[in-house]
Amino acid sequence: MRNHTLLNEFVLLGIPQTAGLEAVLFATFSSIYLFTLLGNSLILTAIVSSSTLHTPMYFFLGLLSIFDILFPSVTCPKMLFYLSGQSPVISFKGCVTQLFFYHFLGSTEGCLYSVMAYDRFVAICHPLRYMLIMKPGVCVGLVVAAWLVGCLQATILTSFTFQLSYCGPNQVEYFFCDIPAVLPLACTDSALAQKVGSINVGFLALMLLFSVCVSYTRIGIAILRIRSAEGRRKAFSTCSAHLTAILCAYGPVIIIYLQPTPNPLLGAVVQILNNIVSPMLNSLIYSLRNKEVKRSLKRVFQNVLLTVRE
Repeated sequence: MRNHTLLNEFVLLGIPQTAGLEAVLFATFSSIYLFTLLGNSLILTAIVSSSTLHTPMYFFLGLLSIFDILFPSVTCPKMLFYLSGQSPVISFKGCVTQLFFYHFLGSTEGCLYSVMAYDRFVAICHPLRYMLIMKPGVCVGLVVAAWLVGCLQATILTSFTFQLSYCGPNQVEYFFCDIPAVLPLACTDSALAQKVGSINVGFLALMLLFSVCVSYTRIGIAILRIRSAEGRRKAFSTCSAHLTAILCAYGPVIIIYLQPTPNPLLGAVVQILNNIVSPMLNSLIYSLRNKEVKRSLKRVFQNVLLTVRE
């Protein structure tokens, strides 16, 4: 990639139309980021420390918490760094790395949502065979497949973006290195890279969303067949949190990459919701709507208090 560019750094111009609001944005985003790290760390601790939560469902939920820690960490620290008045410059290699891990973690997390939807489908539609179908080897295999899809997607997108020549200007009109913001700076024709980016991201998002819809359609039919109202309520409660998290995750991606004419301000707002707010909401959604997680968190806090008192 170095042989195809004359630039060795980019300048991140930040969130469009927010000049003069750096202090407010820094306070807001730093609070959200810290809450995201704390909330997802607590969920992960609760799952690891409670033997009753060592099931496929919570295995995937624990992985989701890890992704919700890593995903905002790709963009948020750098954004907070320059919002605090430090240099907005990012090296060329740093820009490549940021773009790669953003799409790698984002695509892998999208695949994980589909895996979790399949897990809920098996649990509700085939409850007697659930542990037989979702064996540890199957769970690990599904996760590895999600990682491979994410890695392949990120490699393709990063390669097509940075095989172009970048000889100036170097000002990225965005708060991190993403394809729609970097490609306009290329000195050579970027039409192919733009098409590959839109098609790949859009196709993967729509395919994963389709798989989720198929799983939840089957789940909905199975729930409607349950005769007792209590049984329907219990079955729906096991899926509602996951379904809410999916809507928060897929909506921004589809808006950003499938909009006919890119809108920098709209794109920035949606990306902030996707990158920073959604990972924080996931910790709230799963902790507030899941009785088992709440009970485990309560035990964790009680053990911490006992340790402090001793």
